[in-house]
Amino acid sequence: MKKILIATEKPFAPVAVEGIKKVFADAGYEVVMLEKYTEAADLLKAVADVDGLIIRSDNVTADVVNAAQNLKIVVRAGAGYDNIDLVACTQKGVVAMNTPGQNSNAVAELAFGMMLYNARKAFNGTSGSELRGKKIGIHAYGNVGRYIAVIAKGFGMDVYAHDPFVEKEDIQKDDVVPVLSVSQLYKTCQYISLNVPANEQTKKSINYDLLKSMPKGGTLVNTARKEVIDEEGLLKVMEERNDFNYLSDLTPDCKDELLEKYADRVVITAKKMGAQTSEANINAGLAAAKQIVRFFEKGDKTFQVNK
Repeated sequence: MKKILIATEKPFAPVAVEGIKKVFADAGYEVVMLEKYTEAADLLKAVADVDGLIIRSDNVTADVVNAAQNLKIVVRAGAGYDNIDLVACTQKGVVAMNTPGQNSNAVAELAFGMMLYNARKAFNGTSGSELRGKKIGIHAYGNVGRYIAVIAKGFGMDVYAHDPFVEKEDIQKDDVVPVLSVSQLYKTCQYISLNVPANEQTKKSINYDLLKSMPKGGTLVNTARKEVIDEEGLLKVMEERNDFNYLSDLTPDCKDELLEKYADRVVITAKKMGAQTSEANINAGLAAAKQIVRFFEKGDKTFQVNK
């Protein structure tokens, strides 16, 4: 019998847990739970004899991989997977997966929630601005980017996108204008929805030169990763331009300075909220469970992120 660990410092919703357990019960697998743990040692102990692992924002380090003697697969219930040590997984022959697309609508709706909150001056009774007629640039046209485009068109915005990994014809099919360069995207659009992953190519790539080039009322919406922002450049732009806004679902290292100096132009969620809806919670959890079953029963590695 396969043994699956669900290790979630921030637990799934109860209804999601029920659904996950049912998927594994139907497959004849044993499920063990580790929720709201506070010590890394708890995870090291729990993974010792499991065949599969489901996590959310939990860190699967090399120590975790090495402690899990029977581990064959780990699935991150969500799109990002930089909390998994992919090198360690590959070295131990462990398949690492994510669940792309399951949280995408939730992230996109949050982005627009922050945009509206900022545009309407935090609903403080003073005059704000509208989204209709504004240009929005989607930096990385993946699952989240596509939902952003749909919602933006509903608001009557002009939608542009840059993604070197997506054919321009595929972008155009969605009635979105493809933009060939990052610099042109930022020069063109008052709003930028930032959806890029954090890797060696993207870390600190959103820099002073890009941000200062944005039109009047420039607003950067970051629901991706804090590491892609050059915070020194961000602070410089915020100081030089009293029309520039930064909206983030990630807590920047310079949070205190941003809020102290520019509170009326900054929105930062209390914690990462992109996937914090009941629907996304359920979707991602069930997808992770089904992927594990398909992996063991059919050898399906469709969403593998390490090689």
